[in-house]
Amino acid sequence: MPEMTFRVRWPDGKETECYSPSLVIRDHFTPGQDYPVREFLEKADTALTEASERVRARYGFPCSRALGQLHAIRQAGAPFLNRPDAQVRVLSFSC
Repeated sequence: MPEMTFRVRWPDGKETECYSPSLVIRDHFTPGQDYPVREFLEKADTALTEASERVRARYGFPCSRALGQLHAIRQAGAPFLNRPDAQVRVLSFSC
């Protein structure tokens, strides 16, 4: 199963390299595009859950690393949820 990483910049300028066990992330995000924090978190939830389910379909168990990545993304985004102007930029994809 092809893995990938995607790099994001949070509203405070910090950058994070994120992991996905599937290329499905490309179906939900576009490099160079900004997303309101809440929208980014919703898309990340959908994409990483879908990626984990693809692992489950193939190997019979979910991808704990994808679910851990989703947890980390939720924690990183939580401080910005009360800032309506806060944006997360998806910087790049790497396979």
